[in-house]
Amino acid sequence: MLLRHPPFALLIGILAVLAGLPLLGLPNTALNFLFFVLVIALAGQGWNLAGGYGGQFSFGHAAFFGVGAYTTAILQVRYGVNAWAGFAAGIALGGLVGFVIGSLSFRAGLRGSYFALVTLAFAEVLRILANAAPITGGAAGILIKLDVRPENFQFASRAVFFWIALALVGAVLILNRAIEQRRFGAYLVAIRENEAAARALGVNVLAVKLQAISLSAAITAAAGALYAQYFLYLDAAIAFGPWISVEALLAAIIGGSGTVLGPLLGAALLHGLGEITKLAAGRVPGIDLVVYGIVLILVVAFAPRGVIGLFAKGDRGGEPTSHG
Repeated sequence: MLLRHPPFALLIGILAVLAGLPLLGLPNTALNFLFFVLVIALAGQGWNLAGGYGGQFSFGHAAFFGVGAYTTAILQVRYGVNAWAGFAAGIALGGLVGFVIGSLSFRAGLRGSYFALVTLAFAEVLRILANAAPITGGAAGILIKLDVRPENFQFASRAVFFWIALALVGAVLILNRAIEQRRFGAYLVAIRENEAAARALGVNVLAVKLQAISLSAAITAAAGALYAQYFLYLDAAIAFGPWISVEALLAAIIGGSGTVLGPLLGAALLHGLGEITKLAAGRVPGIDLVVYGIVLILVVAFAPRGVIGLFAKGDRGGEPTSHG
């Protein structure tokens, strides 16, 4: 029960423990790993809001990740906009793109596998456009100028980036826990379980789904914008590639979709196992993807409610039993 529906005090405690990790004197390689886990966890939290709580499965969250990343990069490189303002703009534009995609899809009555395929198509269209458009740098990509100053959202210490990423993940953890306790969260679960029944009970299904996909997109766009500021380089395959869509949904599903801590646990588990396997196998190309596939098969077969479900047997509150 504590893991599926953690109290706010537990969430604060977890965040405090994680915040202390850089103080242990971890090397930059470890901080890079932890930062990347948090970026995937943030994208997974975005996917989880629409897919886990609301049952609106998406195969194209790369569209929102890429919009957030490219927006912050283009505004800085092409127009000289402050990095922090560009970061905020990336989040806002990502949410707007989510609203547009949701409006087109939900007003057409698309759901289930049809909605998933539409999101995948949007992500692929944006990838092709970004690969050809001059403003994005085309196939060569776009490079953000290295200028290590806090006002440029660039820091000499990797620990600062870690803390910023952790703050974003923590904010979304608390947001999702608050949503669980409010009417909006109940509406999402009702729509996930039986959309027709929810509509018959007076739930404004379209409005709730649009709010969910817009917020989901904004959170995932924040992950993309943060990625751009950290690595200072983007191309179409990085920003809109299927890798981020896959990792976002895997983090949520393996950790426990429709739960607050699921995406964070899933991202840590996936990338922890991936790094261990690459070290043990001599960094064979693609070996981490093999591990992801094996873990997904095991979770679907033996822990359909995710890893968190293994520690919460008998607690079926908020369980995603149907996505039709």
